Amino acid sequence: MKPRQETVTPFGPAALPLAGQDPLILEIKGNSLDDGPGIRTVVFFKGCPLDCVWCHNPESKAWTPELSYDPAACVGCLTCTSACPHGALDRSNPSFVDRDACTLCFACTEVCPSGALARVGVPMSVEAVVGRILPDRPFFVTSGGGATLSGGEPTLFMGYASRLLERLKEEGIHTLVETCGLFDPARFREGMLTWTDAVYFDLKIFDAQDHRRFCGADNRVILSNFAALSALAGRQGFELLPRVPLVPGITDTERNIISIAAYLKQLGHTRLALLPYNPLWGEKCEKIGKVFPFAGEADKTRWYDRTRLARVREILSGFGIEAL
Repeated sequence: MKPRQETVTPFGPAALPLAGQDPLILEIKGNSLDDGPGIRTVVFFKGCPLDCVWCHNPESKAWTPELSYDPAACVGCLTCTSACPHGALDRSNPSFVDRDACTLCFACTEVCPSGALARVGVPMSVEAVVGRILPDRPFFVTSGGGATLSGGEPTLFMGYASRLLERLKEEGIHTLVETCGLFDPARFREGMLTWTDAVYFDLKIFDAQDHRRFCGADNRVILSNFAALSALAGRQGFELLPRVPLVPGITDTERNIISIAAYLKQLGHTRLALLPYNPLWGEKCEKIGKVFPFAGEADKTRWYDRTRLARVREILSGFGIEAL
């Protein structure tokens, strides 16, 4: 794979929202068992400072709204073609949506009867989000669950995320932040961390050059932030759990796993969550008009290999690290 050519800043790709910009919300998903302890409601933010080639939520990368088209849900009524003022929808187009002609006015989504055409990312106030979460509180109480901020990257919108976390703590709800780790550490400590019970922190690639190649940005700030949070976790009482996405041939190489394991051991960590590769994200790329980058690579078009997973666990065990 060729090195990525994006212009990046110390905090990721240049096309980032302005300071103080409120996020778009991708989805608020209840009954989650994979994003922290107990039953959780997950708030997915739109926008990320990284550009990982394997991103399982490609619709979360850009912080701006996008148009999704699901051909499997389309009933062929063509109501949308009449509604589009720019002629961006055409059955003769293999992709149906002409992304160059589309202005994202979303007139088509307002008339689509099946939901095949949908807006990706909607503005929501903090109180609106809290209002969506509160009905799930009985599940949190029963299971020891709570609310998780995910994405995308919640720390890209520090002010909004801090206000949301504060409101959730006022309601007595356990809070968890899932992060790629590329954020301003001072703002995070002073804002979001104050109202956070747990941080799930992704460590994707240890080598800085490889991280830039596959994730679009340097990882020095990420590693520095993780080390700083490691030092704070014991004193401030929040949980810090490192996570590694296992992407065949990219993040699951023995060199990378050994480097991450040695780094965690040095910092005194004994637990690590593994996130095995899921091939279904390719369908999401197609819906928003993006190209699936791994077409023809067999190991990236199927579920993660169990033999390789066992080997990763074995390596971690050798460093005294339990793989969750």
